[in-house]
Amino acid sequence: MYDDLHNVVELPREVRRVVSIVPSLTESVAATDMDKIVGATDWCTHPADLEVTRVRGTKNPDLDTIRALAPDVVLANAEENRAVDLDALRAAGIAVWVTAPTTVPESLDSLGRLLSAITGAEPDWLRDARDVWSSPYDGMRRRAVVPIWRRPWMALGRDTFAGDLLARIGIDNLLRESGERYPRFDPDALGEYDVVVLPDEPYAFSPDDGPEAFGKPAKCVSGRHLTWYGPSLVEARAVLSGQLA
Repeated sequence: MYDDLHNVVELPREVRRVVSIVPSLTESVAATDMDKIVGATDWCTHPADLEVTRVRGTKNPDLDTIRALAPDVVLANAEENRAVDLDALRAAGIAVWVTAPTTVPESLDSLGRLLSAITGAEPDWLRDARDVWSSPYDGMRRRAVVPIWRRPWMALGRDTFAGDLLARIGIDNLLRESGERYPRFDPDALGEYDVVVLPDEPYAFSPDDGPEAFGKPAKCVSGRHLTWYGPSLVEARAVLSGQLA
């Protein structure tokens, strides 16, 4: 088995114990076979009824607790998790599967390979997500700046999953040609754009926190539907299209 970074991942014939340190992957496995998850981060909020051992956060996982859970595999992401933590888990003899999609099609294929390796087949919700995103967008297009943080201001830049998702519903990222994936920016020194897209995570933008900094219309959207790749992709196209209408 190979993960998204082409690392060899040795799994048992039947995977029984999974620790996920990525919220979207936790939701993906839980929606497919919840009984396999034995550990997840404090930020793994979906599904709401998930009752497993918590292993702190994505950037500071409790490695001792993870080792004690004796997982068959730990699910991680190249962007969300630190390489030093993943290397420490591998050094302890734990299999680590790393995802790294930067587009919607890549995320669907990545999930397909991961979930097939863990559960033996693609779940129905993933096939539904493929159907949802199979048709191209053919409506009016708008240019947007997509902040993800303030103090300092940071936004989506090049080669991001969220930027690709927005492009597939008619929203072109103003900073997609940036040299960085998440560049800093000055709200008063941007080029021409039509709308500001303000997700509620990782920074919790809201109607009272964010729009006032810009001279263009601002739309608050669901960060989970914009940045998570998993069961939320079944709803994301309709949810975000509605919020950005």
